[in-house]
Amino acid sequence: MTDIISPEARSRNMSAIRSKNTKPEVYLRHLLFMRGYRYRNNVSNVIGHPDLYMAKYRTAIFINGCFWHRHPGCRYAYSPKSNIEFWNRKFESNMYRDRTVRESLRECGIRQIVIWECTVKKMRSNAMVQSQILGKIEDFLQGSDQFLEL
Repeated sequence: MTDIISPEARSRNMSAIRSKNTKPEVYLRHLLFMRGYRYRNNVSNVIGHPDLYMAKYRTAIFINGCFWHRHPGCRYAYSPKSNIEFWNRKFESNMYRDRTVRESLRECGIRQIVIWECTVKKMRSNAMVQSQILGKIEDFLQGSDQFLEL
């Protein structure tokens, strides 16, 4: 199957996708800041360059795009119909990198929270979901668990 838009248009679309300061990341940062939590953004000296790092809690927070990080069972984690081999390699390397980073952080004693893009979308559209998710994050930060995926 061929792509429905030109290679130039596809390239332009793909280059517009940001890796820092995405809407889900900015939204979650705002909510956490308003609740009194302090963090650093896009920390380069922590393994995996987490979107947020809370030194006080030794916790790295990753806000993962469902498409790029292959959220299992999510409708946003679809596979493109063209250039299938490229996309399969790309997705496999992303998932391998995520597993490696997760293991390295665990070995360093850094706790981790992974928040999926679809979860943030639900939070934005439903105040009750937003409250529940923030409650889970706060419970995690106050507890002793090492990993939380939302």
